[in-house]
Amino acid sequence: MKLLKLVPDNTNIDFMKVRNIALLLSILVTAASLALVGIKGLNLGIDFVGGQVVRATFAQPVNIEDLRGRLNGLEVGEASIQDFGDSRTYQVRLPRPEGNDAAAAQVVTKVRTLLERDYPGVRVGAGEAVSGKVSEELARDGLLAISLAMLGIAVYIWFRFEWQFGVGALVTLFHDVSMILGFFAVTQLQVDLNIVAAFLAVVGYSLNDTVVIYDRIRENLRKYRKMQIVPLLNLSLNETLSRTMVTSLSIMIALLMLLIFGPDVIFGLTVAILLGTFIGTYSSIYISAPILVWLGVKPDSFLRATDDNAPVLKGGDGAVV
Repeated sequence: MKLLKLVPDNTNIDFMKVRNIALLLSILVTAASLALVGIKGLNLGIDFVGGQVVRATFAQPVNIEDLRGRLNGLEVGEASIQDFGDSRTYQVRLPRPEGNDAAAAQVVTKVRTLLERDYPGVRVGAGEAVSGKVSEELARDGLLAISLAMLGIAVYIWFRFEWQFGVGALVTLFHDVSMILGFFAVTQLQVDLNIVAAFLAVVGYSLNDTVVIYDRIRENLRKYRKMQIVPLLNLSLNETLSRTMVTSLSIMIALLMLLIFGPDVIFGLTVAILLGTFIGTYSSIYISAPILVWLGVKPDSFLRATDDNAPVLKGGDGAVV
């Protein structure tokens, strides 16, 4: 039985031909994403801004819009409602009221009274509160975790390869994270600790793909010393294209099924990783590789001048490439 190949062995796509267009597009979209974050802001969840959480299980299915309308009628702030896979169990999140713990307890009491009055048989759990101070610490620690992860990755690649590769990896990761932030600013999906975990997962995936490509580039830099850098990058990208496509498609298909059939409680996490996988695949080809050209990397940049044993590729007319 012949094995299925998504990418033929003789694939020779000229990725570098559109590198400048891809760079311009990435710069524009990244700038727009950061601008949207600054203008519209992010819809930060209770993990980051503090608030009240109440979980309710109803005796009969309940329409979420009807429930939201009743809760907003209490005038205790805009209610964020999330179901847990059915139309009978909901988690209600409300902004933390100004004042002491007594004010927060009054909010929970109002919610409990409304639900028990309008929905007989409902079971309302105890209210949980996240203070503003704790939320600030979570936000700071989440941002610190992402920043340190990106910096550590860049330093690792710097020592593993060369400084140009470290800069390329850092720019690639910054590009990926900025794009996802822009998406959340546009859609106003809630950003909580699950999304921080999604960012770290995307950073890890993007790094993995980038390192595989960089390793092949470094191998070919030693192997084809007299080959021009642009054809060498194209060769390296085509040699790793099969691995990139199989890995990315496998992950995205699984995430797409989870997005369609999975519970709403992990919708934000799933869509963030799905989008990040797509963007990470794009950036590993059109950001991490072309940036080596812009940083002045050449076939003999990292080789000793006395090393003349590398093989030479020739073009169709016999000229050395």
